[in-house]
Amino acid sequence: MASLRPLLPIAALLLLLLFLISFHSDPPPILSRTPSHPLDPLTFDEIAAIRSILVSYPPFAAPNQFPAIHSISLDEPPKLIVLRWRPGDPLPPRRATVTAYSPPGHTHLISIDLPSGRVLHHSNPSGFPFLTIDDMRRAIATALNDPSFLQSLNARGLSSSDVNCAPLSPGWFGSEEDHCRLVKVQCFAAAPNFYLRPIEGLTAIVDVDAALVIRISDSGPGIPISAGEDTDYRYSTQRNKPRSFSNPINPVSLEQVGGPSYFIENSHVIKWASWEFHLKPDARAGSVVSRARLRDPESGEWRSVMYQGFASELFVPYMDPSEGWYFKTYLDSGEYGFGVSSMPLVRLNDCPRNAHYMDAVFAATDGSPFVRPDLICIFERYDGDVAWRHAQPHIREARPKITLVVRTAASVGNYDYIVDWEFQTDGIIKVKVSLSGMLLVKGTTYQNLSQVPEGEDLHGTLITDNIIGVVHDHFLSFYMDMDIDGPDNSFAKFHMIKQETSPGESPRKSYMKVIGSIAKTEKDAQVKLSLYDPYEFHIINPSRTSGVGNPSGYKLVPSATAASLLDLDDPPQRRGAFTNNQGPRNRE
Repeated sequence: MASLRPLLPIAALLLLLLFLISFHSDPPPILSRTPSHPLDPLTFDEIAAIRSILVSYPPFAAPNQFPAIHSISLDEPPKLIVLRWRPGDPLPPRRATVTAYSPPGHTHLISIDLPSGRVLHHSNPSGFPFLTIDDMRRAIATALNDPSFLQSLNARGLSSSDVNCAPLSPGWFGSEEDHCRLVKVQCFAAAPNFYLRPIEGLTAIVDVDAALVIRISDSGPGIPISAGEDTDYRYSTQRNKPRSFSNPINPVSLEQVGGPSYFIENSHVIKWASWEFHLKPDARAGSVVSRARLRDPESGEWRSVMYQGFASELFVPYMDPSEGWYFKTYLDSGEYGFGVSSMPLVRLNDCPRNAHYMDAVFAATDGSPFVRPDLICIFERYDGDVAWRHAQPHIREARPKITLVVRTAASVGNYDYIVDWEFQTDGIIKVKVSLSGMLLVKGTTYQNLSQVPEGEDLHGTLITDNIIGVVHDHFLSFYMDMDIDGPDNSFAKFHMIKQETSPGESPRKSYMKVIGSIAKTEKDAQVKLSLYDPYEFHIINPSRTSGVGNPSGYKLVPSATAASLLDLDDPPQRRGAFTNNQGPRNRE
């Protein structure tokens, strides 16, 4: 998470019951209209046309040969073509990338040209695409139909109708898993907030393609299931508590007498204050911000800031090495998808009055399009902060800090990730991630810390009777292709060091000195943040300078950051190796 400050004054968990809301009715006009920008997402009609192309494509045309469709997305034109395009120009040819899967073990990556209806390229890369809703259904049904798994439930006094089950990605722990798609199914005792009623230690390892339980691990007999008392988070339940427990909060609303100040052109181009950018939903990233640029207040020219930015990956390793937990090292974006995991935003609670909502069109497993409404909201925010002020005896000047926010909320099982792209009037771009939802907890026999033997590692904190909150991390990385006044940018590091003065030079003993350098390689650009070895990081355009010769640029300002403490050869860390540094990596 970071904010981008201008240097110039221009500035998995997915549970079946919560996962998919699909609307297969006729598409709203806004989603079926003709694209008007090279980066506009595929429309309802375009995805329907792609399905028709795939149905007649020879490798898939035979009976029972049609693959499971995992994603259909725009194959974006090359960057230089997009940069040269102007409104009114013909659009570059519309192309799509299809990710599909045929069991056992055949991943398809297909490029389709929409104007001609031809398949341009078809490859079979290694690795597996993210899980579909059908994969999850199959994994859960396979576990709940397995006699041994049912026997373990029955031994706890439960039946298949008494549980909610989760299809968990298994991580990667060796080459023996490379050639089959595994899902690990674990269950919770039914309740409004079932996450706090884990059936500890019971795991079914399922081969999704074969719909077969490979192995059952049950290390939890004797561990009670938490009663889950007073854990119903629904407002209808919470509001019944005595008012004396807390003072009620009256609704707060930002009134905009003249309506919103932002404008939306052709569904996807946002204009606000001096900002203009393209915005679209995405099945994996949630939202993608492209072609962000500012109008220079002095010259009036448009100056580019960022070609594209989006949430790239989220690594969530849990720190419990036991049988039922060691594999919980999720890559939530790549394994589940931020976009397809996002439920419709709750109006007036997720987003304020006067927010604009953007729907998304995704592809179902059979390739047909469906509409996910209200996936993104855009709104202006004023929190009472001051953007700028200065006071002198006879002059008092203060300006309120009003910003434009682009918000998505991905519900990846127990956790909800609220991702805000915030644009400020002084040219700053700020990325903010808020975490909400439920803890993923572990069942235990302990009801009080006094019962825990000395030296035993709980791998977390006892948070209530029979429940441990397991230690874990959330590492979220962002892709940002910066184009400060054009694509020819450099990454500059400014090292702040202590410089001691020479004898007799000054009454001062030391001062801070700044030494700048330009990264020549990706290795040079890697960053490991340290409080006592501080750096500033700038993205500059050396060919565009100010009147006094300084290059134009933006400062990358790290916000909440963390370093992984896992061994570099630990299998989860090998998968999440992007967390070895705090940034940046080379852009593609």
